[in-house]
Amino acid sequence: MQLLDGKLAAQAIKEDLKEKTSALLQKGKRAPHLAAILVGNNGASETYVASKVKTCAEIGFGSTLKRLPEDISEEGLLAEIEELNNNPEVDGILVQLPLPKHISDEKVISAIHPSKDVDGFHPVSVGNMVAGTPTFIPATPYGILLLLEHYKVETKGKHAVVIGRSHIVGTPMSILLSRKAYPGNCTVTICHSATTNLKEMTLQGDIIVAALGQAEFLTGDMVKEGAVIVDVGITRVNDATKKSGFALKGDVKFDEVAPKSSGITPVPGGVGPMTIAGLLMNTYNAYVSKL
Repeated sequence: MQLLDGKLAAQAIKEDLKEKTSALLQKGKRAPHLAAILVGNNGASETYVASKVKTCAEIGFGSTLKRLPEDISEEGLLAEIEELNNNPEVDGILVQLPLPKHISDEKVISAIHPSKDVDGFHPVSVGNMVAGTPTFIPATPYGILLLLEHYKVETKGKHAVVIGRSHIVGTPMSILLSRKAYPGNCTVTICHSATTNLKEMTLQGDIIVAALGQAEFLTGDMVKEGAVIVDVGITRVNDATKKSGFALKGDVKFDEVAPKSSGITPVPGGVGPMTIAGLLMNTYNAYVSKL
């Protein structure tokens, strides 16, 4: 069993981007620049955005963090996005989700110019992904592809089973793993809450992507020997033995599944770091596309 360590893979990507950014600066060019918008003070969102800003600094990217009040109007947020759309010094725009209930996620995502949509959620980006034309891929699926590539996981001709159909992970992964490219060329089955024979499906999976947000859902009896397991989930579970009072669990029951797998991502330290790596790669590509 090989541990598919996202921290190590992400570090390799960050070092590569750091070198490329240094080379740009030596030529007298500016660094790539990511702008993030954070509405309100959601604890998890604060952590995610802080991590992204910190990583930008580590590799030499420029970054802007716009903090906006919880009660900002939808029009006010859209105006902030338009300002960033029109700023030639900003290459990528990220609006941290979830947003307050009075603001439409769809309107906000569609307001970001497709050339700066480094989260890969804009309808134009999604359409290009489905069509197989160059575009921004959502950061988590992109990070998973980069992880599979880093560890040279064979995907051609494999049966990939994706559990979960969200537009953030499950659906994009099903499309990307079936594309005629590497990583890809899989036969893909997508499972969800209405799948009646889920265990029968997962037992066929050479590659399983678990992205349903339910702690330790995938157990040892649902996985065949030698499967590659990508665990996207991360859930706080009460744990009195921990100083924090909780433990972080993935969608996979690691202790049962790991011995049967040929490769598996840990939680934490697997897909999480790769999501940020995917976002940074998208930001760099947005910058390069304007050169």
